Amino acid sequence: MGTSTIAGVVRATCSAIWLTLKASVLPHPTRQQWLDIDQGFLERAQFPNCIGALDGKHIRVKKPPNSGSQYYNYKQFFSVVLLALADTNYRFIIVDIGSYGSTADARIFKAFRMGRWLQSNQLEVPQPVNLPGSIGPPAPYVVVGDERFSFSGHLMRPFPQRGLIGKRRNFNYPLSRARRIVECAFWIFSHKWRVFPSAIQLASQNVIVVIKACVVLHYYICTYEATLDEDAKVYSPPSGGEALLLGRSGSAGLRVRELFRLFYVTYRFITFSAVVQYMDVCVCQFFARTGMVFV
Repeated sequence: MGTSTIAGVVRATCSAIWLTLKASVLPHPTRQQWLDIDQGFLERAQFPNCIGALDGKHIRVKKPPNSGSQYYNYKQFFSVVLLALADTNYRFIIVDIGSYGSTADARIFKAFRMGRWLQSNQLEVPQPVNLPGSIGPPAPYVVVGDERFSFSGHLMRPFPQRGLIGKRRNFNYPLSRARRIVECAFWIFSHKWRVFPSAIQLASQNVIVVIKACVVLHYYICTYEATLDEDAKVYSPPSGGEALLLGRSGSAGLRVRELFRLFYVTYRFITFSAVVQYMDVCVCQFFARTGMVFV
């Protein structure tokens, strides 16, 4: 069988998987689904009023012809970006697939439909409520991201690592536990589908089709078939790595973060299980470095 024939079969199969499963596994979230996701983050990461963890993953590809540096990312390889919002079951709720590797996550988010939906209040996000045990003003439901993202009323990021003091550090820890859920989801995703550890040797349009198929299959397996190994349910401590601060912090975002920080100063509840989860990151990093997978 010729190469072009095999490529056509792969493209047709992945397109069929995406079209068949997309409506059932990636529906438009409802208010009740947001509340269920919030409950999951409260139980697993001790972070209230959270409706998802946001991050981008660079999918390695071969250099598309005549593409210049569009696909060349800051990690110094060619890629397309999978930007995803994940819940505590390591499923991708909303995704954006196929942006150039040279484009920063924050810029993708601003142009991405979810960013527009949040800014224009088109998602059925519940109304602000008081944080658990707090008598302060109601806090909005937020998406958590890293320092690369710009503030908005519904996007929460940590305090910068430079000049980090005790009270701010106390806030960064639970936010980091919540945010690292999406990184664990990406780790499970990339090790489940073995097409991702090396560069995908397909044309860029076919790469996007393959990623779409893997995204919906990942959601389907996490929901209906697989029980994730408890060892895979890990959280990472703050990395302290490079931070690309894009855009100016919105005043609304700063006020919301201060509200959450004051909550953790007064009503901080880091449990023993959270400490255990915090330590388990060493296991995750060991398997990631060695290339071993959980069975």
